[in-house]
Amino acid sequence: MWRTRAAAACVICRSLANSSCGIKRKSPLQNLHLVCHSIHHPSYPSSKFQRPPLRISIQLFSSLNRLPLRKTKLLNVKYGYQFHRNFWLARLASRLLKVRYLILGSAVGGGYTAKKTYDQWKDMMPDLDEYKWIIPDFVWELDELIDFEKLIKALPDADDLAKLLPDFDKIGESFASLKGFLSPGYNLVSEVIGASDLLLLLGAPGETAFRATDQGYDNDKQFKKVSDKEKIDQLQEELLRTQLKYQRMLERLEKENKELRKLVLQRDDKGIHQRKLKKSLIDMYSEVLDILSDYDASYNTQDHLPRVVVVGDQSAGKTSVLEMIAQARIFPRGSGEMMTRSPVKVTLSEGPHHVALFKDSSREFDLTKEEDLAALRNEIEIRMRNSVKEGCTVSTETISLSVKGPGLQRMVLVDLPGVISTVTSGMAPDTKETIFSISKAYMQNPNAIILCIQDGSVDAERSIVTDLVSQMDPQGKRTIFVLTKVDLAEKNVASPNRIQQIIEGKLFPMKALGYFAVVTGKGNSSESIESIKEYEEEFFQNSKLLKTSMLKAHQVTTKNLSLAVSDCFWKMVRESVEQQADAFKATRFNLETEWKNNYPRLRELDRNELFEKAKNEILDEVISLTQVTPKHWEEILEKTLWERVSTHVIENIYLPAAQTTNSGTFNTTVDIKLKQWTDKQLPNKAVEVAWETLQEEFSRFMTEKKGKEHDDIFDKLKQAVKEETIKRHRWNERAEDSLRVIQHNALEDRSISDKQQWDAAIHFMEETLQSRLKDTESVIEDMVGPDWKKRWLHWVGRTKEQNIRNETKNELEKLIKCNEDHAAYLANDEVTTVRKNLEARGVTVDPCLIKDTWHQIYRRFFLKSALNHCNLCRRGFYYYQRHFVDSELECNDVVLFWRIQRMLAITANTLRQQLTNTEVRRLEKNVKEVLEDFAEDNEKKVMLLTGKRVQLAEDLKKVREIQEKLEAFIEALHQEK
Repeated sequence: MWRTRAAAACVICRSLANSSCGIKRKSPLQNLHLVCHSIHHPSYPSSKFQRPPLRISIQLFSSLNRLPLRKTKLLNVKYGYQFHRNFWLARLASRLLKVRYLILGSAVGGGYTAKKTYDQWKDMMPDLDEYKWIIPDFVWELDELIDFEKLIKALPDADDLAKLLPDFDKIGESFASLKGFLSPGYNLVSEVIGASDLLLLLGAPGETAFRATDQGYDNDKQFKKVSDKEKIDQLQEELLRTQLKYQRMLERLEKENKELRKLVLQRDDKGIHQRKLKKSLIDMYSEVLDILSDYDASYNTQDHLPRVVVVGDQSAGKTSVLEMIAQARIFPRGSGEMMTRSPVKVTLSEGPHHVALFKDSSREFDLTKEEDLAALRNEIEIRMRNSVKEGCTVSTETISLSVKGPGLQRMVLVDLPGVISTVTSGMAPDTKETIFSISKAYMQNPNAIILCIQDGSVDAERSIVTDLVSQMDPQGKRTIFVLTKVDLAEKNVASPNRIQQIIEGKLFPMKALGYFAVVTGKGNSSESIESIKEYEEEFFQNSKLLKTSMLKAHQVTTKNLSLAVSDCFWKMVRESVEQQADAFKATRFNLETEWKNNYPRLRELDRNELFEKAKNEILDEVISLTQVTPKHWEEILEKTLWERVSTHVIENIYLPAAQTTNSGTFNTTVDIKLKQWTDKQLPNKAVEVAWETLQEEFSRFMTEKKGKEHDDIFDKLKQAVKEETIKRHRWNERAEDSLRVIQHNALEDRSISDKQQWDAAIHFMEETLQSRLKDTESVIEDMVGPDWKKRWLHWVGRTKEQNIRNETKNELEKLIKCNEDHAAYLANDEVTTVRKNLEARGVTVDPCLIKDTWHQIYRRFFLKSALNHCNLCRRGFYYYQRHFVDSELECNDVVLFWRIQRMLAITANTLRQQLTNTEVRRLEKNVKEVLEDFAEDNEKKVMLLTGKRVQLAEDLKKVREIQEKLEAFIEALHQEK
């Protein structure tokens, strides 16, 4: 029994010696415990143990090594043993007590060493609490969503599973093919275990687990002494290589997964049953943001929904980071100049094909083709330039772009113009302030994720955007910091510790959720996304920043950045979207209450609906022009045309012809004057009159009120449509030529067929002469002042000039009474005579004043004589019809006025036909074109349809639409969750 226990003790010692924490070497017999030597090997000389024991710092305890679990067979004692019967019990007890103390001491020392090693490893590991947001929320909520106890109970027993197991011998060959895939994982585990053991061997001096013999000390001296720092560097390099190797494996698997998802999406897109796919969550969310960008009310609720705001200094690499996330070179590029001149909202979503399209266009740009990429960059540049107003450099108008592709992270990003410190030539003076105001407007949204881009190749002290971001988000609860151009920074920065300080958030006076370092290419605009990815991976694989642990593996590459930003974005969306939906619900209630109180009997028509209603009214009014009677058209045209040409007829045709001495000369003069008038002025005047008449009628229909149905909210729109239509309308030029021929033929006719036409001509002549006589008397009254009645009744007097003109008038009237057949002009001797007569009465007068006064006096005398002659011609139709020659009844002037009257009637009829058959239809067409142009111009509609009622209806419609889309988005979000 005693020997059996001794043999067991020997086996334990040998096991401890053979499993020395990963060090594969043979332990000599001298390294065994003293109890083993004393019991089993008494033949060994004891002189070996006379030397003082040495301390060797070897740790025998490791969490990765275990004692063998198989049963140990006790070996027979083959060494010489002599049974001592004297005091053997006491010697055995003393030796057993020594073994107990040794085992107890080894256990205590080993436990202390293991605890210290665990604490060292724990201190070396980073604090992962700050990166919990990277892991999706559903991982932390699995215990709440899944009842693991019920799941365990539902699982079958081991015996039942054994019956269901297949024949592993038959499928062993199949699993052999997976050896190449599983071997890297096995090697990784082996390397980690080996690294752990090596690190456990690097304990501090003085932490000895047990005392070894001098023979063990001699054997340990045979190993090469390596410093702790070199071992740690070697282990870190091995771990880095292993991590990069498996990173490549993961990327390969992700690429294969992307291809599979692309095939699945393509199959769903076509569909076996031609089913329609539902909109994705990000598309639904992007629609809400698009509606909010058009929301022009003053409630300021559109800035509270999450979006990723990309800000940075000019040329810091914002656009390049955005392109790497979108996996396409979609933005125009420049060399040091400002390219982003307006905010660009980019919605990233997953799809079977890598395409891009604008919100207001149906064209898809294939991002796999260089031609489409160039066209997309050109279109973005054109839209930016068109959005910038004259005299400005940047614009606040947002360009909305959607990018879809396999493997893209779903999120909404807004690329803002780069922050500048100095306004250069060619920029507007307020460019710097405008960029700051745009950036602050987006960043002050409490739910916006701020993606702060900092150029790593320049001095940190030159950064402007970091101060701006720290003002908007001082606690850094929604900021992600990105350091670009790290490859240039590693070459140029003298102290790499500054890069580490930046990534650790110790250099800039700002805080952030996470810090990332990326490389976005070599600065060549022709580089592809794939080449940039390869360059980035190669750089970080060989970078000293990563090898020396200045940068962590999860803080590098745009891939990790994209995943982190997407997770943070969706976390913010889930936290805030329901609160924003409630805010819009309250806003909707307030707007509906305001509408009911102010406009209880009116429908809620927004700006577009009001425009359609006004459009229908305007088209109805244009159609009403075709309902105007021909008689009304001709009366207006004839009257307006005579008012326009009457002065020319009286002054330039009738009066000169009336000064002739006989009828032949009169008719000849009239014919010549009429021919000249018809060839040059009359057709043009007639067309002008017709066009003005059409404008007046069109304006009358557009502006007249329709009683209670009239809505003054359309007045500005109708006025604008009328002005634009008149501006665009052009009269048919060929109509003037045909009208000239018609008018010439009408004036050539001198034959009055019946007495009715004769009387009509006399009536027309009387009205014209009386109108002219009335105007002439009014002019004379203004020249000479009021007569004696007005002076006594109204208590007014004459001026000095009026007195002079009155005296001149009296003198000239005496001259006409003496000679009623006087010519139309005064001779020079007659002017002298009149002046001298006035001077004799003490009135000094200028000869020009005498001539001006004579013109009006003679004109009145002539018109009165013509009216008297017109009355005599009432009975002259009989003589005219039979061509009697009677000097007292020469009614050539009546014939002249009949020719004028007939020409006016024929011209009015011709213009009426042209109006009703051609011009009104062309005008209607122009009105439709103007309305279509206004319908496409939102700024025009906003300017023309204004007022509190329109604004309230517009806000109410927008809020309802936003609330409905938000509720649909929240429902889809819950379903996906």
